[in-house]
Amino acid sequence: MRGIAFLVLAAVAGIGFTTATAPKAQAQVSVEVGVAPDCPYGYYDTAPFNCAPTGYYGPEWFNGDGFIGAGSWFHGANNFQGNVNNRLHPDHGYTGPTPKRGEKAEPSKRVDSAHFQGNEKRDGRGHVGKK
Repeated sequence: MRGIAFLVLAAVAGIGFTTATAPKAQAQVSVEVGVAPDCPYGYYDTAPFNCAPTGYYGPEWFNGDGFIGAGSWFHGANNFQGNVNNRLHPDHGYTGPTPKRGEKAEPSKRVDSAHFQGNEKRDGRGHVGKK
């Protein structure tokens, strides 16, 4: 009886030892995102990254006339939280006009902080923040 118990104990110890010394697999992921869409008022932060209409992003999403990015092309601060008007997002039922890629912004359509109608905070990577 002691022989069987010793054999079972040795087998359990052997399995534990081989599990502990097994090499860890290193995942290597490479994602090619390409060039950010050229949209006059920014682009949505979800695929297919179509151009967003004026008024979707608040003024804090722009550095001068340049959009700071969203999704894979976001290049703002790690703790960035910017306002969006998610009523202008297709996932929320918006079917109105949107600019085409490569269109130029019209200065008269730029939304300033006094006229912006944001209802949600985002972090630039598609995550909803705290309002």
